[in-house]
Parts: sequence; structure tokens; C-alpha cells
Amino acid sequence: MISESEYDDIRPYCDSEVPEVIERLIKNDDFLKFALQLFPDLSREKIEASLSQVKTVDDFQSMFIVPLADNIIKNTTKGISIEGLDKLDKNESYLFISDHRDIILDSALLNILLYRNDFSTTEIAIGSNLLIQPWISDLVKLNKSFVVKRNASVRDMLVNSNQLSSYIGYALNTKKSSVWIAQREGRTKDGDDRTQQSLLKMLQMSGSKTFSEHFRALRIVPVAISYEYEPCDALKSRELFLKETEVGYKKTPKDDLLSMLKGMINEKGRVHFRVGKPISEMLDVIEEMDDSRDKFKALAELIDYKIHKNFKLWPDNYIAFDILNQTNEYQDHYTDEEKDLFLKHMDKKLGTVDGDRERLKEIFFEIYANPVKNQIELTKPDFVNENL
Repeated sequence: MISESEYDDIRPYCDSEVPEVIERLIKNDDFLKFALQLFPDLSREKIEASLSQVKTVDDFQSMFIVPLADNIIKNTTKGISIEGLDKLDKNESYLFISDHRDIILDSALLNILLYRNDFSTTEIAIGSNLLIQPWISDLVKLNKSFVVKRNASVRDMLVNSNQLSSYIGYALNTKKSSVWIAQREGRTKDGDDRTQQSLLKMLQMSGSKTFSEHFRALRIVPVAISYEYEPCDALKSRELFLKETEVGYKKTPKDDLLSMLKGMINEKGRVHFRVGKPISEMLDVIEEMDDSRDKFKALAELIDYKIHKNFKLWPDNYIAFDILNQTNEYQDHYTDEEKDLFLKHMDKKLGTVDGDRERLKEIFFEIYANPVKNQIELTKPDFVNENL
């Protein structure tokens, strides 16, 4: 019998731990400064008073996270929407695997949509590299996040991956909690969403069943998240440019913190979530493959197919594709006004970034154009799609 204590170093906080954690946060000046940025209409005293009423994880989500998400949606989006929840059972737990565009918002906005539609919110996978301050760790663990340990030795990485795999299975099938995890480690920077096979290998590590039985039991639900305006498009462009031009360039914890904050406060336009059906079809076919490497590759491609197909393309995506490829192929998908607005948005965002202007613009366009390219790939005759 598995005991939850085996996961104490990675699991979310439970209700009995909440009062002590809230007391720590209220006493932390850095957290309160952060909270004041997120709730500019509230005073420090008002935030402290509201937090002091929190006694459980559900209290924290309903009294702090939901208002925060509503504030972000109201002030930085033109609305969020979701389709596909009718394919799911509210009494079942699922492993939501989505494209990864924003550090915080991908899971946060999915959870607010689940909450609004009377589904339980998910537990959230978050990399330890992002927990750069103790108060950040407290904050995310209060919000049902569990830790994915990063930057470990090879030996430790295997131990950590096995623990993580076991915990996800425990959360889904013992706690009956849904789980969100990104399809890759770190956000996609160039808009080309791909599932890492290493993620699937980690999920399999704790499995004692056959490949198809194990993954069917995880009830994987692919989710496509489409932002009209990527909140960190300029920061991503800068990062990709620096990786090209500076030998050994690496992001700093400060860069990650900036991305988290910018993701919450920058404009996003419309945001759409499209939820696929739980993956079960094709698993038996994948099971018959001779080489285990082929099985993980096939499952990754199946998830990618679902996400690429369900990704909602906005006018910006078509505009960027046409500009990048010097074509008018998709001009019926946008207006001259929409094109002008997108180019003004790009100029505004890249105006704060140093570097070769033309290359930065090209990188920026690629972020928005790659989802179009991925949908084009699905229509090619050699792509076996409808069977997936």
C-alpha cells in the first residue's frame, strides 16, 4: 500500500498544512509585494485580512486564485473559451497533457475553466527550477502543484523520475485527482509544439501493466491552448536570438521570474482551449510495435496530432505565415486592419529588445506561423491522420 508520505517532498499541501503556510506568506514581504502587483486595487492590509480567512486548499483557490484568474482574464484578455468538456466525465480523473506556451497561465486558465464548468481543478506539475524563493514554493503548493525535480545527477534523475511517475499514478487513481502536465520540459519558444518522448517514458516508469494498459489507465486527455497574442512573445524572441548569437547563453532564475510576471500582466487577446477525447484508440496498435522506442515515438506523435489538429488558429497566425513565406495564401483569413494591428503589436513588443531587427522579426513571425505549418502537415497525403 502506497503512503502519501513517500511524496512529501514533491506533493501539494493538504488542508491540515494550510494555516501554517498562510501564516508564513502573510509575514513575507516579497510575497506581499508580488500580491500587490497582481491586485493593485487592494491594500496590503486587505490582502492580509483576506488570506487570514483561508483554512483549506479549496478556500485558497476560491478566495485567492479564482479572483486572481478573473482579474487576469478581465484586464489582459478579450475572453477565454473552451470546447470539448462534454467528452469528459465530471466524476473521473484525467491526465491533461497540453502544449506549453506560458509558465503559469496554461494550467491556471485551464483550471478556471474547469472550475466554471463544475469540474474539479487539476493538480499541476511545476519544475523545481521555477521555485526560486521559498514563498513561491509555498504559493504553488497551496494551489495544488507538485514538484518536478530538475538539474539532478543521472542517478538522482532516475530516482526522481520514478517517484514522479508513481505520484502521478497515485494522484489519478488513489486520490482521484486530475493532473495537468506540459507536453515538454520548458515552454515551446518557437511555436512548434512537440511532445517529448522522455515525458512518456517517465509516465511509464511506475507501470506494472502492458504499455497499452498502463497508458489507458492514465486517461490522457490532449489539450490545445491557443493564445491570440503570446504574452511572452518578445521575451521568447530575445531568448532564441541570444541562443543564436551568444555562445553558452543560459537563462537565469530572474528571467524565469520575469516571464511568470509578464505572462500574467501582458495582453493575450482571445484565448481558446480545445479538449480532446481521452486517448485509448490506437494504444493497442502501438502495443504491437516491436521496439519500445517506436512505441513512445508513436504515442508522442499521436498526442502531437491531437494538439496540432485542435489548435485554434487566429488571424495573427495566418498573417505571420504569409509574411514569413512571402505569400498571400491565407489572406482570406484576416483583414488589412488585423494585419496592421498585428504588425503594430510586434513593433511595440520588439521595441524593448536589443539585437538584429530583421532576425528578431523573423523569429517573432515563426512563433505565430509554426502552428499553421503544423496543421498543413496534417493534410499531406503521407500523413496517416484520420486513423489517429
